[in-house]
Amino acid sequence: MTHIKDAIESADNPLGTWISVGHPTIAEATAQLDLDFLLVDMEHTTMDLETIESMARGVDAAPGDTDMIVRVPWNDPVRLKRVIDIGVAGVMVPMVGSAEEAEELVRSLRYPPDGIRGIAGSRATRYGKNFEEYVTSANGSILTIAQIETERGMENAQEVAAVEGIDSLFVGPADLSGSLGMFAEWDSAEFDEAVQSIIDDGHAADVPVGTLTTDIGADAIESRVDQGFDFLIAGKDVALLMDSVEVAIDNYADALDKPVSASDD
Repeated sequence: MTHIKDAIESADNPLGTWISVGHPTIAEATAQLDLDFLLVDMEHTTMDLETIESMARGVDAAPGDTDMIVRVPWNDPVRLKRVIDIGVAGVMVPMVGSAEEAEELVRSLRYPPDGIRGIAGSRATRYGKNFEEYVTSANGSILTIAQIETERGMENAQEVAAVEGIDSLFVGPADLSGSLGMFAEWDSAEFDEAVQSIIDDGHAADVPVGTLTTDIGADAIESRVDQGFDFLIAGKDVALLMDSVEVAIDNYADALDKPVSASDD
């Protein structure tokens, strides 16, 4: 079992951050911080499998226990197989809308007879060095996160969570708000009720629920914790970079606006 899978199952409130820049330096540098995991996004980026493999090497090279989770583009057994053969700690799958789709996801990650994952040597098996050991022990070892981000998924959240092998639900705020016809209405009572229903359904099935907050301010993070989320992804790499540069720009402008002190005669 990986560090992050154990942390989520043990309700240790793990913390991660979002990586959308496809470069191993970003992954390696961020993995050196006191984080439980990185979420590397393949759904809305141009990253390919070779990039993901290089980033996995970067994370593995960093000191500490930070794990790497990959959000795949879709609930597709071929895509899933190729990603987990790299040896990442887990996967997040978008737009899971029913128990049947959740069952397909779990089967894609498991070797026969429990699933349909193809058997082959790969980086996950140390290129065949521990082939038999890995194949006989891999089922159930990969963190499996189902994203709930549609009205259909919200309505079926408890059934999705109850599927054996689903380790966690994850609320995708942007897509969920769009699906419900209230895009970006983050503070509306209706959206809050929708999010709360997913948290409650996950907990009713004894499955932890996480989400993303792009606002890393203390109030924003505290509000997510108070909502009942069991783990968070805080911040996105590109947004954090841009925000930091904007702070530097503002600070420089403020410094230039200060009156120059008269020199002593």
